[in-house]
Amino acid sequence: MKTAIWLYLFLFVAFFDLHAQYPILTPFAVSLGAAPSFIGLMMGLYSITHLPGNIIAGYSVDRFGSRLFIVFSLAAAGGILLLQSRVTDPWQLLTLRSISGFVLAFLSPACMSLLARITSDRVKQGKLMAGNGLMHTIASVISPAAGAYLVAQIGFTTAFYVLGWILIVTAACALFFIRDIPVTPQAAALAQPLAAHMNAQQLGMRGKAFKETEKPPSVPWLIYLLPVAMSCAQGILSFELPLMATSKEAMMTTGLLFSVVSLGALLTLSMLFLNKLSPFHRSLWGAFMLAITYFAIAAGVPLPFMSLLFLVGMCKGVIFPALSSLLIEHSGGTRYGRTFSFLSIAFSVGAFMGPMLAGQLRDYISPYYIAFLSLMIAVSVLPFFSYTARTGGSNAHFSRTG
Repeated sequence: MKTAIWLYLFLFVAFFDLHAQYPILTPFAVSLGAAPSFIGLMMGLYSITHLPGNIIAGYSVDRFGSRLFIVFSLAAAGGILLLQSRVTDPWQLLTLRSISGFVLAFLSPACMSLLARITSDRVKQGKLMAGNGLMHTIASVISPAAGAYLVAQIGFTTAFYVLGWILIVTAACALFFIRDIPVTPQAAALAQPLAAHMNAQQLGMRGKAFKETEKPPSVPWLIYLLPVAMSCAQGILSFELPLMATSKEAMMTTGLLFSVVSLGALLTLSMLFLNKLSPFHRSLWGAFMLAITYFAIAAGVPLPFMSLLFLVGMCKGVIFPALSSLLIEHSGGTRYGRTFSFLSIAFSVGAFMGPMLAGQLRDYISPYYIAFLSLMIAVSVLPFFSYTARTGGSNAHFSRTG
């Protein structure tokens, strides 16, 4: 458990540093002369360069452990921020953000894999994932407003310089205080029968014996449509909110809006009784409510904008820990690196699509309506996974994550 505490501390610092850039990157790009369509391209490329890093991390974390990948990701991202403080045109910023997307792709699979390896108990794993979401959310509550305030006081150049050194120092601390936890034969032996038994129940095969040597169940690809849709919607929100900032005062307001979203997520993450409910149903209904909220924003429902953003955060606070628990249930207990790597890939694909679509289509259709459509497609398709599992449908339609 000491490893979890240290990991939470470093994750808090890392997430604080990264989320502090959300309200300031778009105004910084605008100050360099970038157009909205170029900013959408920059945000999309940042996300799409996650893909090769996610693929490498998926197999490498399972083989070599998480510690070195966490250190590398934080240190490299910090170095890129130091260079970012010296850029003078939008193309330099696009190049550095693309490289940053690659190096940061290792961070999430490595951290979540290490958390999952701490225990083989599914309930405790769910609590650890909820703790990860809690640290992420607390950091994201404070950091956007703090980042906007920092720029208002010391300017873009010095702010990026300070944030870069914070990441580098965090990487140095992680090198000394984080220790890898290998998958032991005992843990794997405990996890595989549990996963096999769970899969047997889902497929309507109660009463049939499963051998401990049987391969772990596959993770259906349909599950990954939800993180694609969620990150698409989040990418649209991250693209649209900073465009509201035309002055330092407006940039402070934008930072507060990001913090309101995180406060909503913090509220539902604090409702620990939700962890007792089915991860599948939490994911499904949370995504449905999130889609309805984005539709309300697109339709201009006469409600305060901050209250709608708060609802967006509440829905995210329900979905993220539920989605992690759902993936752990289907991972088989030995493929955490690859499972969370594919989760990161799904997030990267959606985060690429969201800003790109918003940047190109915002003159013709509300980007928030695009977010609503993407989420409703995921909500409509996700029940087919549950139906296939209950009726004993063949998993041949789905590929394995390992």
